[in-house]
Amino acid sequence: MGRIPDLAARRAQLAPDAPAFVDHETGRVWSFAQVDRAAARLGAALLERVAPGARIGLLSLNRPEVFVVLFACQKAGLILAPLNWRQPAAELAPVVAGIDCALILHDASFAGLAGALDPPSLPLEIPKDGPALAPADVDEEAPWYVLFTSGTTGMPKAVIQTPRMVVSNAMNIAQCMRLTSDDRTLNYLPLFHTGGINLFTMPIFLWGGCTTVLRKFDAPELVSLIGQGEVTQFFGVPAIYQALMEMDLSAVDLASLRGWACGGAALPEATIRHFAERGALICNGFGMTETGPTGFLLDRDAVLRKVGSVGKPQFMTEARLDGIPDGQPGTGEIQLRGLTVTPGYLDNPEATREAFTADGWLRSGDIGTRDAEGYYRIIDRIKDMYISGGENVYPAEVEKVLITHPDILDAAVIGIPDTRWGEVGAAFLIARNDRLPDPAALSDWLRERIAGYKLPRVFHALKDFPRTAAGKVRKTELRKLLP
Repeated sequence: MGRIPDLAARRAQLAPDAPAFVDHETGRVWSFAQVDRAAARLGAALLERVAPGARIGLLSLNRPEVFVVLFACQKAGLILAPLNWRQPAAELAPVVAGIDCALILHDASFAGLAGALDPPSLPLEIPKDGPALAPADVDEEAPWYVLFTSGTTGMPKAVIQTPRMVVSNAMNIAQCMRLTSDDRTLNYLPLFHTGGINLFTMPIFLWGGCTTVLRKFDAPELVSLIGQGEVTQFFGVPAIYQALMEMDLSAVDLASLRGWACGGAALPEATIRHFAERGALICNGFGMTETGPTGFLLDRDAVLRKVGSVGKPQFMTEARLDGIPDGQPGTGEIQLRGLTVTPGYLDNPEATREAFTADGWLRSGDIGTRDAEGYYRIIDRIKDMYISGGENVYPAEVEKVLITHPDILDAAVIGIPDTRWGEVGAAFLIARNDRLPDPAALSDWLRERIAGYKLPRVFHALKDFPRTAAGKVRKTELRKLLP
């Protein structure tokens, strides 16, 4: 059993007075020493109510106190379970029951939701005095917190996150994005999601940088903070970059940031080039909640040379293509192993066994390609592929073409049953400027760009897509919209 330092305590020893967090709403600045002391007191207070190893639920908007709770749980040997506050009590009830949650902490926004669930609930308050836990090394492989899978295909699973995963993920990001203690980032993605905690807030905390915490995503505020020079490293999912494209960025020096990165879903080529023309080279990446999450990240020098690539496996992560000899170009399921990979799902040995190959590689469920230089590209989810007239169709390929149409802002394609072809495509479209092309005209336009068997047979207009916290389209929800 390997040991790892008390992360908050060690960071506080190195730079006690340096700023760790800024609460954007209140203006309060938290030093590393303040974070550590608060976590030590909260950890002691929690152990007065629950035993070590207990699972603690959390319902809260983004605020620095969430990270205090996170470090308090590490100190106290508790397992934190940030809960999706977008879900009603009826959906959250089986989630908290499934992990045997002993206590739920909540901020003022979610007192009612917490009270509607079975476990006892308490307001999220940090003790101002009282007993404090002493710094102590922890088991690097022990569950520290769990993050729930998006649930696009069924009941969410609680993915174990360990101290070793957190540190290894930080190393993956730090070496590629060249983090330093002078870096500053923004925290606005929901903290019940790996993007909120691990991209890039936790890595920058461990490297001694500072994060400004916004309660939730606010495009004008993000642009304002970037324009004020308050950001050096930025991470967003494609939907965030899409929202920023709608903003007036003419007065903002995007090139002043040392790093731009994206993950969660494929970033369209038009978006990559739009930002590159303004001095922002977005490093696209790929990973999963199960991989900490950073498995791949494109190096800045290859952003335009390898448009559409997610880069190479990063420092602490190995990758392979199922059935393809090591190092050779080819296509197959991407599988991963290494220090960033989860040991499994909490209290779910069956799902854990199914997630890994017999020789210990995590199955991503994504089909990818590797070129002669070792750069990877994601084709699509295996489960999203459908077969039309005996031919494999990957919806992501069709979607990438659809969003190049001047009147289409976003697109999602699924396979639906068809008596003649077995399956055909159904395309859901979001209009640009409230104008969609005629279906017949769109089919003619597509026929010039993709093979006939890939053409969607039906088109549906939507104002927006149902999405996960990472911005991925919930295709199971789209299927429910069909007649």
